[in-house]
Amino acid sequence: MPEARAGAAATPAQSGKDTKDDQGTRSPDAGSPDAGSGAAGRPRRRQARGEARIAQLLEAAAGVFCSSGYNGASTNAIAREAGVSPGTLYQFFPNKEAIAIELGEQLMHRWRETYGAAFVVSHIELPLDRMLDTVLDPLIAFNCENPAFAVLTHGSEIPGVITREHDILHASMLTRTEQLLGAYLPELPADQVARTAAMAFVLFKAGLDLVMEHEGEEREAYIRELKSVMYRYLEPLVCDTPDGVTPARIDTP
Repeated sequence: MPEARAGAAATPAQSGKDTKDDQGTRSPDAGSPDAGSGAAGRPRRRQARGEARIAQLLEAAAGVFCSSGYNGASTNAIAREAGVSPGTLYQFFPNKEAIAIELGEQLMHRWRETYGAAFVVSHIELPLDRMLDTVLDPLIAFNCENPAFAVLTHGSEIPGVITREHDILHASMLTRTEQLLGAYLPELPADQVARTAAMAFVLFKAGLDLVMEHEGEEREAYIRELKSVMYRYLEPLVCDTPDGVTPARIDTP
């Protein structure tokens, strides 16, 4: 988030003195003619190195948060995981909270892109089982590939800015689920679509927790179970239409 980056940006290079970068070479301060004016004036190579270091620290933080939880994580552990000194870490982030906010922001941005691509109206043309594959597979894959996402979006100790952003995402996903089901089951009354979407959303979250607790073949088995539960819940709605309404034709296994 902007406030986190603002704190992270307060590096020694802004103190008005010559500084050393993490490689030990001296670089001009922000006020020198060689440095240019502000961040845009810094040499491009130095900017690239800084971004690479930030990415390295965030990757290390993701691992530490997953293994120790947010409360159990520390800046020293993150620096150690990244293979840098704590001093190097503090050049980019003032504390653990700033690291979590930056990492959470990146993950939630990617999550928006993932579910935005999954919840598209064109998927209503697919049979129910294939639609579930198309919608659920990228959502499950994202969570399996980014376990830190679950760590940083659950728990009372998580920074409030992450919690608020996650609440917004939660509401947006529920709305997209309702829109997709409403388009797929146009014969259902709006209030029933809303209830069905809410129930399907809860079923997915509960099943995803089980998926995330396992690995390998057992994880794949739970993914199949999750899809089976979702299919068995939604399939009767495809056929149970009000009198006089032609049901949508869906191919089923």
